[in-house]
Amino acid sequence: MSTSTIKEHAPINWVPAILFSVTGLLALTVVPWYGFSYGYTLAAVVAYVVLTSLTELAITAGYHRLWSHNAYNAHWSLRLVFALFGAMALQNTILHWCSGHRVHHRHVDDVELDPYSAKRGLWFSHMGWMLRNYKSGEVNFDNVKNLMKDPIVMWQYKYYLPIAIGMNFAVPIALGLLFNDLWGMILLAGILRVVTTHHFTFFINSIAHKWGSQPYTDDNTARDNHFFAFLTFGEGYHNYHHIFQSDYRNGIKWWQWDPTKWLIKSCAMLGLANNLKTVPDFKIQRARIQMQFKRAQEKLALSAQKDKWSQVLEHEYEQFRDNLAQWTELQAGKYQEARRNLLEKWENAALHTRYKELEYSLKMQHKRLKLLTAQLASA
Repeated sequence: MSTSTIKEHAPINWVPAILFSVTGLLALTVVPWYGFSYGYTLAAVVAYVVLTSLTELAITAGYHRLWSHNAYNAHWSLRLVFALFGAMALQNTILHWCSGHRVHHRHVDDVELDPYSAKRGLWFSHMGWMLRNYKSGEVNFDNVKNLMKDPIVMWQYKYYLPIAIGMNFAVPIALGLLFNDLWGMILLAGILRVVTTHHFTFFINSIAHKWGSQPYTDDNTARDNHFFAFLTFGEGYHNYHHIFQSDYRNGIKWWQWDPTKWLIKSCAMLGLANNLKTVPDFKIQRARIQMQFKRAQEKLALSAQKDKWSQVLEHEYEQFRDNLAQWTELQAGKYQEARRNLLEKWENAALHTRYKELEYSLKMQHKRLKLLTAQLASA
C-alpha cells in the first residue's frame, strides 16, 4: 500500500483536528490581540512559563522516560503529579501515548508501521499523523500490559476526560480569580500553553528526525539537535535516545541542556525516584567510534591518499577490536563471579582500574579518529 493511498482514504480524526484548529487559531489571533489591547500581567506570564514547564516535564519525565521506557522508578506521589499535568498537556492518556511511542521505537521509520514515521514527511511526523485515522496509528494495548499494573495509570485512563477538563479550565480560572486577571490567565496559561506544549513535543517526532547530527548511529533518522533540546526540555538529543532508549538521560554530558534529567536526578536525591538506569560509558564510546570508523571509511574512499591513510585507519581499527575483546572478557568474568556470589571480590580496585583504562583508551581513540577524519576531508 502506498503512502499516497493511505493518506487519501484515511478518515479525518475529528477530535484532534478540531482541538488543534481551535487552539491554534486562538493562539495566533486572540492571544496577541488581547496583549496589544489590554496587556498581560506579570502573574499571567509567570503562570504561562510555570505551567508550560510542568506540563512539558510531565510528558518528558513521566509519559516518556518513566512510563514508555521504564528508565527509572518513581514514588506514587511523583507519578500522580505526572498523571495530572500529563492530562493537562492534552496529549491523550498515558496508555495511549506510551503504546504509540513503543511502536515508534520498535518500527522507527517504517512507513507502514511507525505511527509518526519521519519518512512520510515533516508535516506528517509533526502532527499530520494525528489528523486522520491512519492504520499505522491504531492503538493496541498489548505492548503496555506492564503499565496496566500501575493504579495511577489506570486511574488516569478511566477518568482522563474529567481530569483533562479540570486541569485545563479549573487551574487557569482559579489563577485568574486569584490574581484578578481572568482572561489573561485563560489566554496565556490556558490556550497558549496548550499550543506551545503540543508543538514542543511534536518537534521531537519531526525536527529531531530531520535536522541535526548522528554521532551514535545512522540506522534510523533520529538526530541530536542542541537548539531543539533547549525547547523540548532535553529531548532533542534524540540520536542518543534511539540507540540507548532505557537511559534516563538524553543529554549525557554535564553541560548538555536536559532539565528532564536534572529533575529525575533531583527526585532521586529526595527519595522520590530510584533505579535510575544509565548506559555504561564504554558502550557509549563504542557506538561513537563505530560511527567514526564508518565516516572515515567513506572519506577514505574519496581520498587521493588512500595508501597513506588506510594503514593508519587499519591500525586504529585493530586497537579498537582489541579493546572490545578485553572489555567482553572482563564482562564475562564479572558475570561469572556474580554467579558465584563473589561480586565484592570482582569489584576490587585492580579490576575497576582496568575498566577505567579501557574507557580512557576509547576516549583517546575517539579524539584520534576525529583528527584523522578531518585530515581525510582535506586530503
